[in-house]
Amino acid sequence: MWLAFCYNHGVGSWPSRRLRRWYLRTWLGGFGGQSAVQIGCRFLNGRGVFLGPRNIINFDCLLDGRKFHIRTGQDVSIGPKATILTLGHDPQSPDFADRGGEVVIGDRVWIGYGAIILPGIKIGDGAVVGAGSVVTRDVAPYSMVAGNPAKEIGVRTTALNYRLAFDPFLS
Repeated sequence: MWLAFCYNHGVGSWPSRRLRRWYLRTWLGGFGGQSAVQIGCRFLNGRGVFLGPRNIINFDCLLDGRKFHIRTGQDVSIGPKATILTLGHDPQSPDFADRGGEVVIGDRVWIGYGAIILPGIKIGDGAVVGAGSVVTRDVAPYSMVAGNPAKEIGVRTTALNYRLAFDPFLS
């Protein structure tokens, strides 16, 4: 809890990518090489978050690794203000019981600005989640989804070979 507070209310807002990277390497469950987390991102229990290599987590994202894990593949781009949740409540539970599940994000996934990924979701390799979408069901590899709830709107090429390398100074 203390580590989360220190990052979310201090280190995560400091304009030093080296300081943030050092803290995240020691605190997160996994922090892949050449990954970058921009200013203002928040983590709920970083020990439950496992970022693969060359991930770009843009500003003001929220990653919830409280009870279940978040696992990302390589070359994942998560747009600004995106939210990835692993825990919620069962609305039918008389005692407001927890309900959730692990979120797994494949290689070369692109999650757009302000998207929300709900607990227990698997997003296949190469998939695209449109800006502002709410993902309530698994996303097939190389599919493009958008909307609330997110629905398939297209198919992405499978000939993806890029390697992300975005690490701007002071962000």
